[in-house]
Amino acid sequence: MLELIEKLEHAHRYDAVISLDYDSRKRGRLKAMTDSGEEAGLFLERGNLLVAGDCLKATDGRVVFIQAAIERLNEAITPDPLLFAKICYHLGNRHTPIEIGTSSVRFQPDHVLAAMCRDWGLFVSEIDAPFNPESGAYGKHSKHHHHD
Repeated sequence: MLELIEKLEHAHRYDAVISLDYDSRKRGRLKAMTDSGEEAGLFLERGNLLVAGDCLKATDGRVVFIQAAIERLNEAITPDPLLFAKICYHLGNRHTPIEIGTSSVRFQPDHVLAAMCRDWGLFVSEIDAPFNPESGAYGKHSKHHHHD
């Protein structure tokens, strides 16, 4: 089993890829599979969120690239910038992880939050996509690129 023990600041190459959903990227201990089918275990310090693009070092020296897996999400869309700002505020006020695009906001499936967005006049749909939520006001700026 590939034992991943250290998060690297940067890497110029990688030997394998692991696709993880958002909830799995929050865990320090996890059994996973590389995209090529090799069994892997994460043995990282707790409290470090992995983001798409992170690289992990294994005990044997190999480097693994972390990719955001495709997962089911709610996406709320509006062309109205003021309405969009308000809905992002209300979602954030509920401490909901959100991924903000140009005119859409994505969040993990939640029928109450989806109904709130619809009540405010946004179009809400379920989509399958990688989820890279904002890191928060005091977190480091994330490496991912926003959608739309």
